[in-house]
Amino acid sequence: MSSIASPTTPPPLDPARRLTDALPTHLTHFWAGQWQSAQGKDRLDAFNPSTGERLASLPVAQPAEVDAAVRAAAQSFPDWRRTPPLERARMLRLAAARIREHAAELALIDAAGCGNPVTAMLFDAEIAATQLEYFAGLVLEIKGETIPTGNGSLNYTQREPLGVVARIFPFNHPFMFAAGKIAAPLAAGNTVVIKPPEQAPLSTLRLMELLADVFPPGVLNCVLGGRDTGATLVAHPTVAAVGLIGSVQAGRAVLAATAHDMKHTLLELGGKNAMIIFPDSDFERAVAGAVRGMNFTWCGQSCGSTSRLFVHESLHDRFVQALVERVGREHRPGIATDPATTMGALASRAQYERTLDYIAVARQEGATLACGGEHPDDPALQRGWFVEPTIFTDVRPDMRIAQEEVFGPVLSVLRWEDEASLLQAVNGVDFGLTASVWTRDLATAHQIASQIQAGYIWVNDCSSHFMGAPFGGYKRSGKGREESKEELFEFTQVKNINVSVQR
Repeated sequence: MSSIASPTTPPPLDPARRLTDALPTHLTHFWAGQWQSAQGKDRLDAFNPSTGERLASLPVAQPAEVDAAVRAAAQSFPDWRRTPPLERARMLRLAAARIREHAAELALIDAAGCGNPVTAMLFDAEIAATQLEYFAGLVLEIKGETIPTGNGSLNYTQREPLGVVARIFPFNHPFMFAAGKIAAPLAAGNTVVIKPPEQAPLSTLRLMELLADVFPPGVLNCVLGGRDTGATLVAHPTVAAVGLIGSVQAGRAVLAATAHDMKHTLLELGGKNAMIIFPDSDFERAVAGAVRGMNFTWCGQSCGSTSRLFVHESLHDRFVQALVERVGREHRPGIATDPATTMGALASRAQYERTLDYIAVARQEGATLACGGEHPDDPALQRGWFVEPTIFTDVRPDMRIAQEEVFGPVLSVLRWEDEASLLQAVNGVDFGLTASVWTRDLATAHQIASQIQAGYIWVNDCSSHFMGAPFGGYKRSGKGREESKEELFEFTQVKNINVSVQR
């Protein structure tokens, strides 16, 4: 996700604000409305990707602690589902107001924790608040239908919440996901246990501090840990549904773990998204779109990044030159907590090394490096996990950087000539999350969009999301839809009731 269009502009940053004043004071699990003493000895360390310094040491939830959190959520579920819808909506709006009030500190925590620029993180807080308000406004839409039977009986449906929902999310937008992804299940009357990313959990803990008195105890809970903690939470027999934002591998693991109990799953997974430049496109707008669509601001760490750029051969050389020049002007890696930074650091050493490995593989497979590909030479950035914005040309559809999700600042440019071969290459990957088409011809736009195997397509635009527009993928990019009424319904089940009224 890049951005959700909103009329509200985040407040300006205070350059004097200190990270130490913003960090959460509670560094442990939260359930049943209370901060919990850690039972196990296992720890995980949270680091600042820009500097490599350790920010905090946190406990790893043991199976017994995951069980306690789920039981607390289950105990609170009956009362929460009976809470009047407009009362649930009131609490969601209060949560949104708290987030806006503390947007600057939340942005600073995430900039330090996940490596994205602090100015961009301000918008993440705004997006999260917008999602809470949006789903608060939908609580009265959780309704059923009457069905004509023809025999005089009354047949109707009603939507009911599922129960305890587990929500697990990644490191690229930690706070936005932590706050925004509790909105739909809570609005629908479910209780929630969230597990933040092990790489960047601190903003989620600050969220728990801010919302501790907003919801009744046990309605919103949080356990810390890594993959094993997530697996324990997903497999818990009392968990009724799992919402995951993550990799394809993580999605497969969730499906395998939930198969036994046939839990409901909502999966937003990876993307290897295409942007197509037609000869008649607005050249300057298309170049700007190619830069924006790659999401260099957060080092390409976005499932919706258009990391495969298909440029028609008639424009190719001129387009690449303009693209490289624009990237050089707009994006230079810098310390994420500096308000002047426009491109941050990769979220972890593992992600940094993975990106450099893909760059090396691209060179070995014959792609041409047009720019970037290295750690920046700025001495102030030497200890951070930075990679220059990287563009490869002469990329073939069968190369690994054209087939696999790098999740780093690596853009592959592919030359195309005829539409049949173009569509074969565009659809010739295992993913199908987003795509972007640039053309002035309305017929071309509709025809190409209808043939692309992806769930969310822009025409002469990219990256923007709109509340109410269902977001989700085809193929291995996931199942279900979010950011819309469909996400609300994902956390409900339909019951049919037939009443005989014959006398």
